[in-house]
This record gives sequence, C-alpha cells and structure tokens, in this order.
Amino acid sequence: MIKNWLLVGIGGFIGSVGRYLISTTFSKFFPILFPIGTFSVNILGSFIIGLVYGLSEEYISFQQYRLFLATGICGGFTTFSSFTAENLALIQKGEWWLFLSYTFMSILLGILAVLLGIWVSKLKF
Repeated sequence: MIKNWLLVGIGGFIGSVGRYLISTTFSKFFPILFPIGTFSVNILGSFIIGLVYGLSEEYISFQQYRLFLATGICGGFTTFSSFTAENLALIQKGEWWLFLSYTFMSILLGILAVLLGIWVSKLKF
C-alpha cells in the first residue's frame, strides 16, 4: 500500500513539475489570450496516458508501471482543473468564441490523442 502511494506521489511530483515547465514556457513564447500552455499539456497528457494504457494492455510486464506513469505522472501532468477555471474566466470575459474553441478542441483532440497513443503502443518495431 505505501509503495503504491510513493509511486503515485513521486509520479505526481514529476508530472506537476513537467506541467508547470511546459505551461509557463508555452505561455511565455505564445502570449495570447488562448490558454495555449494548458491546452498543450492536456493534449500531450492525453496522448501519454493513451500510450501507457495501450502498452499495459499489450504487455503484461508493463502493468506494473501503469500506476506510476498513468495515475502518478499523467495525473500530476494533466490539468483539467486548470482547464475548467480558464474556461470560466473566458466566459466571464465574454470571450465566447475562445471558450467554445478551447473546449471543443481540447475534448476532441484529447480523445484523438488517447486513440493515437493506443495505436502507437501497438506498433511493432
């Protein structure tokens, strides 16, 4: 039990730091109203979690890493709570077009990224 907590906690730390670094870097280089940092992290995180799930289904030995990678790292990395807060801010500012495009693209591309991750995990190299 404690081992699992440590796996999730260490993974969460790594994911959270990665989210912070990517979000701030993207926002610095693309200073636009659209929340590109969180958007990029959510799409990348969706791809990574799809890859992890696909690999753990394909290779039994990979299942032992799923808790650390999916729950820990991806759980700390993806930013759905930030996503919803940013959407609320866009609504409050009256930026309906940005709100709708951000929401739609995040959900659609997130689902497609998970599917892509699963597909890539099944490729034989």
